[in-house]
Amino acid sequence: MKKVHIIAEMAWGHDGSLTQAIEIMKAAKNSGADSISIHITNLEETMVKHYGSGKGKVSSGREEYNIFKYLEKINLNYKDWVIFNDERKKTDIELVVMPNDLSSLNFAEEKLNPDYYVVSAACFVEEDFLKEIAKKNRPTIFRIGGAYLGEIEKAILIFKEYSNDNIILLHGFQNYPTDLRETNLSQLKTLKDVFGCEIGLADHLDGGSDFAKILPILALPYGATYIEKHITLDRDSKSEDFESALNPKDFKEMVEFLRASEIAIGDKHFKGLSEAATNYRNISRKKIVAKTDIKKGEVITKDKITLKRADIGLEADKIYLVLNRIVKQDILEDEEIILEKLI
Repeated sequence: MKKVHIIAEMAWGHDGSLTQAIEIMKAAKNSGADSISIHITNLEETMVKHYGSGKGKVSSGREEYNIFKYLEKINLNYKDWVIFNDERKKTDIELVVMPNDLSSLNFAEEKLNPDYYVVSAACFVEEDFLKEIAKKNRPTIFRIGGAYLGEIEKAILIFKEYSNDNIILLHGFQNYPTDLRETNLSQLKTLKDVFGCEIGLADHLDGGSDFAKILPILALPYGATYIEKHITLDRDSKSEDFESALNPKDFKEMVEFLRASEIAIGDKHFKGLSEAATNYRNISRKKIVAKTDIKKGEVITKDKITLKRADIGLEADKIYLVLNRIVKQDILEDEEIILEKLI
């Protein structure tokens, strides 16, 4: 089984603070994440200034904000991201970038050298933008929540036109937070079967729920090799995107659960018994012993032997080796029957 890649999603959780962004990144590393995921946005290219507010567009309590002005206030600029990336390299955690516009994509490619790009489902119909990302020839994560299967297929074909087939389909969507009934983990296998890509889960269950630390584990038996979960420094501070986010302590516990589950799931192929399984087999299987005292010269018949746990001796499937054999020395009741005692 391939080791699961764990992504800590920061999104806008930095609240416009470079210091906070760096702290979240370091907390992600300390919690066991393999990657930190960020959004890079040139707002003027991404949305109109009069973009309407409302539920599902920003975190709870901010629904009445002018979205453009709010995000402009908490947006990190390109210079900030360069500084962030320098600290990220020192921390030795991989970088996942979701560019929300062409300028941000070009900046990320030239200045950040990310390990992965992310494409949101909202961009699947933006063919020119998809082509530009595909040309970068980097592993790319498709967040497919809210996309039709046909749109996913078309996006994959665009990437393949540019010989970029290193695609991961990330199931799940953000709905501040997502209802458990919208999780549909069974669809992971369908995605893998239909598209033949690596698959993963972007879990957006309420980060305040204990089950949020457990749900990602359930994706592993369906073939998920990527798990993404939001991270925040302190849920009580209610930073942007906090609804689905875990505190560092809980994120670390989730990672520990995932790593333990990987070990437990193990290998689907049978490769013979392990040393531990062999020891258990040897301890638990009964041996052939004397049911009663057997005198020297007697012939062993079924009524003179039985099966009991013992430290040495022949196992039940070897009974044919002792039946009708002559005993060459006295054997006491419960004594093991071994070939050396027989003629």
